[in-house]
Amino acid sequence: MQKILRPLSLAALLILVPAAQAATPAADARDAARDFDFEFGAWRTHVRVLLRPLSGSDEWAEFEGTTIVHPLMDGKANIAELDVEGPTGRIEGVSLRLYNPETRQWSLNYASAARGVLGTPTVGGFSDGRGEFHSEIMIDGRPVLVRFVISDITEDSAHFEQAFSADGGETWEVNWIAVDTRIAD
Repeated sequence: MQKILRPLSLAALLILVPAAQAATPAADARDAARDFDFEFGAWRTHVRVLLRPLSGSDEWAEFEGTTIVHPLMDGKANIAELDVEGPTGRIEGVSLRLYNPETRQWSLNYASAARGVLGTPTVGGFSDGRGEFHSEIMIDGRPVLVRFVISDITEDSAHFEQAFSADGGETWEVNWIAVDTRIAD
């Protein structure tokens, strides 16, 4: 029988709450509605998860599987389906990404199959080929900043990294790393 990751620890890593409401961009800011177009399709995904973030532990779990990304609403939204397995269990989840034309920012909303609840979004956008999204969550009764970064984007690969800060952003601890490689049609 396959072991499933403890929902509470994984949920703490992936359910994200916005740190602040996004400001309206300047009138001359570019329209970012197509920023996730690079990701449409099927990807082989390697994931590393820090098992006990903000505890001083350096124990990671590794997973392999796929991410399938489908455009919605002519690319102004998309859904990424994650399905990865490893020696410590399986992660199944979905990320609904929504573009807000007023703020010209994206919200990333994650739900795991283990919890079945769509989390509150991280909010941000892309600049110079790098996406950065921020939020705040509570872990053990204390506020924790969340930073989610999408980088090293090419036609056939991308790097995703989440980090927590328990000291207001002075230091960051990476707790989720995913590397996607496009699966040829």
